[in-house]
Amino acid sequence: MTDQAIGRIIDGVALSGELRADVARRTAALVLRQVRPGLAVILVGDDPASRVYVRNKIKACEEAGLYSVFEKYDESLPEADLLARIADLNQDPSIHGILVQMPLPRHIDPHKVIETIATAKDVDGYSTLSAGELMTGAPGFNPCTPYGCMKLIASTGIALRGKHAIVIGRSNTVGKPMALMLLQQNATVTICHSATPDLKRHTLQADVVVAAVGRRNVLTADMVKPGAVVIDVGMNRNDDGKLCGDVDFAGVQQVAGFITPVPGGVGPMTITMLLVNTLEAAERTAGSP
Repeated sequence: MTDQAIGRIIDGVALSGELRADVARRTAALVLRQVRPGLAVILVGDDPASRVYVRNKIKACEEAGLYSVFEKYDESLPEADLLARIADLNQDPSIHGILVQMPLPRHIDPHKVIETIATAKDVDGYSTLSAGELMTGAPGFNPCTPYGCMKLIASTGIALRGKHAIVIGRSNTVGKPMALMLLQQNATVTICHSATPDLKRHTLQADVVVAAVGRRNVLTADMVKPGAVVIDVGMNRNDDGKLCGDVDFAGVQQVAGFITPVPGGVGPMTITMLLVNTLEAAERTAGSP
């Protein structure tokens, strides 16, 4: 491994920009065929972080030329009313993707909400049917964060076939779908989690490590195989209140071949892949030119 290759940063901001430019180009082509990709975003309650996420998603849609609908409801909105609104959006031909921002108020069952969204419009890729499509390799929508991680890994030019990948984390939104996507690319995959003994023994064998547990410094330099690709999905705060990931970036960068920073790595890719999924939903509706 040459010094030049060690610690190369995978720039999620730059890659996101390239992908969004492609989304804008494909969206313009669809508009010429009288189809404009449409995304409906629903926010229930007034969670500050959710407001920021929703604002960023709407802005990204507008910049890429997508049609967006933003609906904000009071925290007291009855669950039945939310489910009824989703059912209406399922039937709206101008809407190709539906996203309900999480978390929801306690009286609303998120599972019911996700399962009410039509699979053809489940651009978050969270429903049981979407998970089944990913499991079986059927065409569907991949969850946005692991989908973005796969794009970041692909940008390194390293083929996953025959590589050993470790996923630290087993959530339904990142860890499990991440493992399945890596398997689809013929990697050998190990999932590690809080009950895994001797995590270091596993990670030292990995050509690719995806850290997605939401805990600072879960991966340190002594746990990384030289030259490995390290993808940091974590979003935490350090002692100074600054945003950081799950990986000890300064240390691991000295060992890894490629590494994503926090911020500026996985984060920008999540919204970008939401745009990609919404565009692809519209393209499927429009059919071949």
